[in-house]
Amino acid sequence: MTGKREHFGGRTAAILALAGSAIGLGNIWRFPYMVGQTGGAAFIIIYLLACLFLSVPIFLAEAIIGHRTHAGTFGALEQLAPGTKWKWLGLLTVFSPLIILSYYSVVGGWSIGYLFQSLTEGFHASDIGTVSSAYAKFISSPGRPLLFHTVFLLGCAVIVSAGVKSGIEKFNKITMPLLFALIVLIMTYSLSLPGAKEGVAYLVKPDFSKITPSAVAAAMGQSFFSLSLGVGTILTYASYIRREENILATGLGTVGFDLLFALIAGFAIMPAVFAAGIEPGAGPGLIFETLPYIFAKMGAAVPWVSAVVAVLFFFTIVFAAFTSAISMYEVGVAYLVEQRKLSRHKATVLIFVGTWILGALCSLSFGPLAQTKLFGLSIFSFCDMLTSNFLMTFGGLLFVLFVGWKMDKAVVRDEFTVGGTSRFNCAVFDAFWFLLRYVAPVAIVVIFFTNFFA
Repeated sequence: MTGKREHFGGRTAAILALAGSAIGLGNIWRFPYMVGQTGGAAFIIIYLLACLFLSVPIFLAEAIIGHRTHAGTFGALEQLAPGTKWKWLGLLTVFSPLIILSYYSVVGGWSIGYLFQSLTEGFHASDIGTVSSAYAKFISSPGRPLLFHTVFLLGCAVIVSAGVKSGIEKFNKITMPLLFALIVLIMTYSLSLPGAKEGVAYLVKPDFSKITPSAVAAAMGQSFFSLSLGVGTILTYASYIRREENILATGLGTVGFDLLFALIAGFAIMPAVFAAGIEPGAGPGLIFETLPYIFAKMGAAVPWVSAVVAVLFFFTIVFAAFTSAISMYEVGVAYLVEQRKLSRHKATVLIFVGTWILGALCSLSFGPLAQTKLFGLSIFSFCDMLTSNFLMTFGGLLFVLFVGWKMDKAVVRDEFTVGGTSRFNCAVFDAFWFLLRYVAPVAIVVIFFTNFFA
């Protein structure tokens, strides 16, 4: 199996793919809001420390499993712990990303719908309430959201079915540089708007009085969820990294790209929000309500500028959604190809059917199925709650426990230090080992309780 397995072309290709998995809609709608509400530059410092001392060790725990075995989530755990129940962690992390993909593709479909509108009709509204009403009407209608959900998922299927090098790697090599170029262009324009300096101050002004225990836990949680930890995407992509590659360098590169994009996105969005005189908020409403209103308001003065910025913005949203979604799609495909011996084409079709059905139910939960509740939640909200509050944190905890307490330390050291050839990796291994065994498990438990009871 190992000899026939595809690999990424090199470190750059691996980092772009892993960064694509990490960089998604959450970087755009959640991170800027959290920075401003939780201490500005002070929060960024805490977030950076959380990335280095928490998320990087967890990231590497997943990567070590995949890189050591060159197998997907189920097969990797079965190889490293044969005859034990650890393989069921692998199966859990096959289903987790597919549940996320199901409802994530609904939001990805909304992004395509708004891109289409920005290319055709543009955005026209006298007040933000009109835009909010249009958004509510759009997501509650059964037809168009289902159509765009289908288009988005089909796009993911086409990319994944082409394979690791010809599909995933090639797509990320094209879209990731383009994604950064687009967000930088939007940032440049946003910073030029009258009143933008208030948005900049919102992001960079340090307020250490807001750095409370809950703010620290929020920074830890954001670093964890932003990197898509605990659901097997990192493990699966790491299994396509060549044996001689330095996974610490790859991990640091991925975290660096993710942080850089989040910061640029903040400076692309918040200055425009403040320039329009709108109270900043988080969540999908920022993308589909607040920003379309800003585009409409800009269009009243200079219509062509508004149209161009809107198109660029929603292209950015669509690309960011795709790069994350294909990593989740690949986890299920890898399982079916390796464990069930299906062809990549058949595996892609099967994953498409399953995620389309669940995604359709999530989409309809805003309209015809709005009264259908699971534990008091809509189908969409239940899937979100299940994965964010339980499956991701539970998976992350089990990964660090497996690598830190089940795997042989010599094997972990061999992977971490590239067979002892990297002096820097050898020098920092003991620190990594301590963080993995004692700090990461406690931090994940804190994230779980903070996220669950918030």
